[in-house]
Amino acid sequence: MNVVTEITHPNRYQRCISASKRVRWDIDEDVIRNRRFAREEKFLPDGLSMIDEFKSLSNSEKRLVSQIQGRTYANVFGLVERYINAKILELSQDYWLGDQTALEALIRFSDEELKHQALFRRIDAMIGDVLPKGYRFDIDPDEVAGAVLGKSTWAVLMLTLDIELFTQAHYRQSIDFDAEVSPLFRDVFLYHWKEESQHAILDELELQRHDASICADERDRGVDDFIALIGAVDAILQTQSACDAAYFANVCGRMVDRGEAAAIEAAFLKAYRWQYIHSGAQHPHFGEVLTGMVTEVQMSRIGDMIASLA
Repeated sequence: MNVVTEITHPNRYQRCISASKRVRWDIDEDVIRNRRFAREEKFLPDGLSMIDEFKSLSNSEKRLVSQIQGRTYANVFGLVERYINAKILELSQDYWLGDQTALEALIRFSDEELKHQALFRRIDAMIGDVLPKGYRFDIDPDEVAGAVLGKSTWAVLMLTLDIELFTQAHYRQSIDFDAEVSPLFRDVFLYHWKEESQHAILDELELQRHDASICADERDRGVDDFIALIGAVDAILQTQSACDAAYFANVCGRMVDRGEAAAIEAAFLKAYRWQYIHSGAQHPHFGEVLTGMVTEVQMSRIGDMIASLA
């Protein structure tokens, strides 16, 4: 174990602890509050679901798409938070015999990630009570976590920062008033964002600490791993887009021909790429952190990969 004896950024770690205590929430008492989802509600705001891309659908069918995407949103976050929690616990070992403020901040981070996983399992089950049977999300969170954690720490932390920042972008989109968006799902965005805001700070601190400890060759391998992780995320999104498009066709109540089915699947994929790749990659702070750590050539490699997923 690499024992850290020097306190790093003590004020920022302490501020995260204070914020964690201040905003802490309970799944039942604060988020769900004895509410249920309804078939008459959208679950995601239109900008996030990219609903205008589903050009052939009626308004009621677009609402169904929003609901399907909402269920997938819960499953995707349940998936990614599995690996994030494992990585944070791994990083916390560096502080066991050193900076106890940083240790507490990371342990709180881990505890909150476990709570978020529980929240999204609840949301998935609650949406399952509303939507027709047949929805599938067959991606195993433990298998994905194992694959992600096999990559370099630099790449894993960079991906995590991307994720933590796009939750903030998603919250900002959710607060634009739309009477058709589920108040319960709006609160999911709100309460998730409240704690993820601290997580983004902690992830950046740990990324900076790690980046300062590696050489140029290790960082270059980290860039390769980060590009590979983006590709792996996209492979998951392609798989789920196909599943969600097929589910829509099966439950929408009308015939969907092959051409329309292909267009619907492409629209799902475009929406998911926006939600889980581009909304983070385009976050100004993510770009600032990334460009501050990599060379122009490395940045070009990353940019080319992301641009290929348009």
